[in-house]
Amino acid sequence: MNLSMQKTPISTTQAAVLSLKNYINQHIIGQEGLVERMCVALLADGHILVEGAPGLAKTRAINILSKGIAADFHRVQFTPDLLPADLTGTEIFRPQNGSFEFQKGPLFHNLILADEINRSPAKVQAALLEAMAERQITVGKATYPLPELFMVMATQNPIEQEGTYPLPEAQLDRFLLHVTVAYPDAIHEKAILHLVRAEAQQPQSATQVTDFEPLSQATLFAARQEVLNIYMAENLENYLLQIVLATRNPAVYGQDLASWLQFGASPRASIALDRCARAKAWLAQRDFVAPEDIQDLAYDVLRHRLILSYEAEAEGITADHFISELLARVAVP
Repeated sequence: MNLSMQKTPISTTQAAVLSLKNYINQHIIGQEGLVERMCVALLADGHILVEGAPGLAKTRAINILSKGIAADFHRVQFTPDLLPADLTGTEIFRPQNGSFEFQKGPLFHNLILADEINRSPAKVQAALLEAMAERQITVGKATYPLPELFMVMATQNPIEQEGTYPLPEAQLDRFLLHVTVAYPDAIHEKAILHLVRAEAQQPQSATQVTDFEPLSQATLFAARQEVLNIYMAENLENYLLQIVLATRNPAVYGQDLASWLQFGASPRASIALDRCARAKAWLAQRDFVAPEDIQDLAYDVLRHRLILSYEAEAEGITADHFISELLARVAVP
């Protein structure tokens, strides 16, 4: 199927979101996949976990995204001494009238950058988990709703494990996507040198693009509705479900797959893959989902939701390798 020939007329909403995507790509060179995934997460109303070695523009990409949206943004550097109240806020005593007043924390912003999220202990992760899962925060006996637009964008470093805390499986499951970032090639790295040099010469214009207007929240919410209306054929929907169900019963597709996996993906994986595939098709200016959309996103949707067995780890089998084998064996409609 030649998907490039299947584009539909672009809508005003699509034009605005694609303008945001182009804006980010002008400042984040060689990471088109990461930029697309951030836009997909934004359209699918989910949280994103970005993992890669230091210096690969993970934090920069999320910062640029925040500048392209008309919304509140706050960056939180996760450290071992971070407290839950540092995220949620706390009650402040007012001696003037002898009462307590709740002072909102960073989580009450629209976009949250949780930098090096795996450097904080379990209590902090528990506070973040409620915000991600329930879109609310509980302090004492009071519960406070979070903004309608609420997105956590977290980063973590896979190579420096000293002083880190593995994220709980329940929290990992709340991330819509787990994106891995690779090194740029030589051509892109040369372009990065030119971009950084130009920004050093004109620091005031480092994140400004001519004729670009930040994406409004109303436009984003309208885009999300358009994404939900993207057509997915029933046989493709069944294909999507078969991929997720195969992670729970991999023996159907081979005993080797069964020996590699301890626990499969939850129904959140099915929901995430459905929403993300529709968002990817919408960004490609198509009004239907193709098998390639599902296959491409399966890695980012599933890799953090699979728990591999000790046998797989001993053999050097990764989650991505397992997903590749699974996609090769599940029949494509």
